[in-house]
Amino acid sequence: MSEQPASKRGRPGYDQRAILEIAVDAFNEFGYDATSMGVLASRLALSKSAIYHHFASKEELLELALDEALDALEGVLQDPESRTGRAIDRLAHVLRGAVEVLAANLSFVTLLLRVRGNTVVERAALERRRAFDRAVSGLVVEARNEGSLRSDIDPRIVTRLLFGMVNSIVEWYRPEGAEDPAHLADDVLAVALDGLRMPTMNRVEDLT
Repeated sequence: MSEQPASKRGRPGYDQRAILEIAVDAFNEFGYDATSMGVLASRLALSKSAIYHHFASKEELLELALDEALDALEGVLQDPESRTGRAIDRLAHVLRGAVEVLAANLSFVTLLLRVRGNTVVERAALERRRAFDRAVSGLVVEARNEGSLRSDIDPRIVTRLLFGMVNSIVEWYRPEGAEDPAHLADDVLAVALDGLRMPTMNRVEDLT
């Protein structure tokens, strides 16, 4: 796993962190394969040699960006709340954490969700992402087995639907919008674990 770039000043106007963030935005806008170092140099108004002063290659930029997104997601699994207690509570904590990571690292997670495994770096990132998915799927199974989730839906389908909801956030969420990450996470948990139908309607239908 690559270390995060130090925030040291280099050529005028940009440090390593700023270059990485602008590169991620360009990868998301044009696609990683279509974003050459020349495109990045133009976006930064720097020479390619100035970029190489900080980073050995475009692939290093990609690896650092993907590592940042994955490290944050994997960190959620290491929280005490993700490791102890009822499975449904651990699942809720992981879902909340995933939403908050996505909101805090929007462009980096967007890039992670768009990689297709065309390079060694991308394939390594995809394997780490699949491992995260498997951990969440395991929590879904545990929650079902403890009686906290309904048992008539395949846990694999539940997991895909949960990730579909969370991952779709990158397509429409804007940090400057009206809803902050905590409230966004509340909404996701309410829909994912409680559903949209009013409890009173469930009781009326049960009586008919």
